[in-house]
Amino acid sequence: MRVVTKFGGTSLGSGDRINRAADSIAAAVEDGHEIAVVASAMGSTTDDLLDEITFETDEQDRAQIVSMGERTSVRMLKAALSARDIDARFLEPGSDDWPVVTDEYGEVNVEETQKRAAEIAENLDDVVPVITGFLAEGPDGSITTLGRGGSDTTAVMMGKYMDADEVVIVTDVEGVMTGDPNVVEGARNVGEISVDELRNLSFRGAEVVAPSALSYKDGNLDVRVVHYQHGDLLSGGTSIEGEFENLVDLRERPLACLTVAGRAIRNQPGVFHRLSEPLSESDINIDAVASGMDSVTFYVDEDEAERAENILHREVIAHDELSSVTVDSPIAVVRVTGGELPNRPGIVSEIVSPLAEERIHLQDVITSATSVALFVDWSDREQTLEVTQEIF
Repeated sequence: MRVVTKFGGTSLGSGDRINRAADSIAAAVEDGHEIAVVASAMGSTTDDLLDEITFETDEQDRAQIVSMGERTSVRMLKAALSARDIDARFLEPGSDDWPVVTDEYGEVNVEETQKRAAEIAENLDDVVPVITGFLAEGPDGSITTLGRGGSDTTAVMMGKYMDADEVVIVTDVEGVMTGDPNVVEGARNVGEISVDELRNLSFRGAEVVAPSALSYKDGNLDVRVVHYQHGDLLSGGTSIEGEFENLVDLRERPLACLTVAGRAIRNQPGVFHRLSEPLSESDINIDAVASGMDSVTFYVDEDEAERAENILHREVIAHDELSSVTVDSPIAVVRVTGGELPNRPGIVSEIVSPLAEERIHLQDVITSATSVALFVDWSDREQTLEVTQEIF
């Protein structure tokens, strides 16, 4: 099996942890697996270096300085592998066969990077490459970086371009947890999670795998997260399933828009619960929710509109802070989902402006970390879908 394994800063944070990492790599090699390694800077080296840059510097000098963390890690790990009679070689920007290169705009040069990664993969039978994470080489040979979480990006990118079977992210958490174990009781490991779920969590603060890395994952590449104390690269942790696809989707059935108005609803604890719970108890699915200072809007299947209106009306009568409920239908929703959405500044404007030019009235725009939902009149659904598909 061909595996790209990435060791995070914590997993390389001391000589003992480097030894543990080298032991796990050596065990996998001795079992006959092809292993490529991506290494982050030891411990908090990168942050420490950045904190010490208290003077004016250009981007090239800054990249040179912060690269020292990864450069040290690959040398340490390569030496530890050599001590175990593993033929290893460290690769950094400037090496003859360094793989990750960017174009003049600072974006990854996919064609050249893919070619170089494939060349490294051809020699995995003979040598274990230990590659600096986070770093890239510009078209002029200068050092650049892949941004926050760049070592994860390097690993999954290399896994894809080296035609690996699996990418293993070795870190200081036991995979994806049901909650932050430092905050909640009884947090446990999630054995499997979809790339869609994890990407949304990542953009909302979950520090497991960098969101930029997940855009390189395809359906043929397994990605797993394991704790550095686990010791076995080939089992345990959390498996990340599937791939994140760009998708423009029109809901086939119309929705109804039910809006409950009330005084300063947003400042009233429990209002959303009081409104949504009776809908749930009546088996009415809520497709989407939008809220304002003085209103909450529920989108439900149009066939359920009358029943939902009566349920919400009872709640309006029962609570003084609520004033009225109204219904609008039929409503269509077009959802845009894409791995690159969060990385594109102005993406909502890119979607909304062409609709405005076509005189399409937007009832609502609801965004999440990785999707944009457009609510329009049912009669405008086909035109909205067509315009949105043209954008993507």
